[in-house]
Amino acid sequence: MQIKAKSGDATYLIFKKYEIEASKCNLEHFKEINQLPGDLSLIIGREYKLPVVIFNYNSVNIRTTIDNNDFELAKKIQAYNETMLTKGLKEMDYRKDNILWVPYDHLFCNAKDGKQSPSTIEYPLFGEKYKTVEVKDSKLKDNIYYIIAGHGGPDPGAMGKYNGHTLCEDEYAYDIALRMAKNLLEHGATVYMITRDKNDGIRDESILEPDKDEEYYKNKTIPLNQIARLNLGCDIVNSLYEGDKKEGSKKQLAINLHVDSRSTGERIDMFFYYKPEDNKGKEIATTMMKKVEEKYKHHQKNRGYFGSVKPRNLHMLRKVIPTSVFIELGNIRNSADQKRFVVKDNRQAVANWLVEGLMEAQQIQ
Repeated sequence: MQIKAKSGDATYLIFKKYEIEASKCNLEHFKEINQLPGDLSLIIGREYKLPVVIFNYNSVNIRTTIDNNDFELAKKIQAYNETMLTKGLKEMDYRKDNILWVPYDHLFCNAKDGKQSPSTIEYPLFGEKYKTVEVKDSKLKDNIYYIIAGHGGPDPGAMGKYNGHTLCEDEYAYDIALRMAKNLLEHGATVYMITRDKNDGIRDESILEPDKDEEYYKNKTIPLNQIARLNLGCDIVNSLYEGDKKEGSKKQLAINLHVDSRSTGERIDMFFYYKPEDNKGKEIATTMMKKVEEKYKHHQKNRGYFGSVKPRNLHMLRKVIPTSVFIELGNIRNSADQKRFVVKDNRQAVANWLVEGLMEAQQIQ
């Protein structure tokens, strides 16, 4: 791929325009293919090759086009091409003209550095402290999860009082959702956070201060109207699902996380819903519930566990296409259940147990 240098152009500005990382590997390749001097200076009017590899898209999927079965890489390449199209730098969608752009470093730089694959990934949504995620293994590399933390934006969801503070469902469901997402990424999964807060990240405080700046995936405003809010969430999940399905994915699961509100004296355990007549959803929910029950028996032997798995005709189960599980995490008004939320180690334990259940259930998907 070639561009003609204009007045004011510089290597780093061109890289920024085409969203090419100014890494040592990319810069060295750019210098090599254009026979540039050490300072990477450009001459106005001269054409330069960008460190972008052109593939003839095979109309099947990106992975077979580039002969690489890394689903996360394929999604990254897809997003890059769509961004270039949106910015007007690419004339047509790769699925129409069969021209696929792949930044050089996406395929070759790790090999040059003597690495098989990156051991860490950056996920800024987790916040500064937790944004660097260590990929420990690839046990979930073929799995895609759409995680929807309940409510958000103008709707805080269920609320409870704790030591003079107000606890809001959307904040605690979101924090546990982020912790789940991080765990899933550590095992190579692809994760979409549907509900997103750009400045909260994973928080370790007991009291998670409420705000109203949550959005849905890709900067979509969360509507105040409940039906509009639910429909938009479903539409986003379904759109992602259809795109992932076209790319060859077969293991996709939507996860809804909520916190219940009941009388202050009613303590409840985590319970799970699935879409009526969805046997796959029922199996996954049951596997997750049994994992939580197992953990309670180990950590609190005399407590007992009274979780459940039931079918329910909820909007977010009925309207989404992929198999879905809806999880209620506890009663936000009960003082015993509140410890499940306000103690950050407990929030992490909940995330850990749910992900362990998902790992056992992956063969069901």
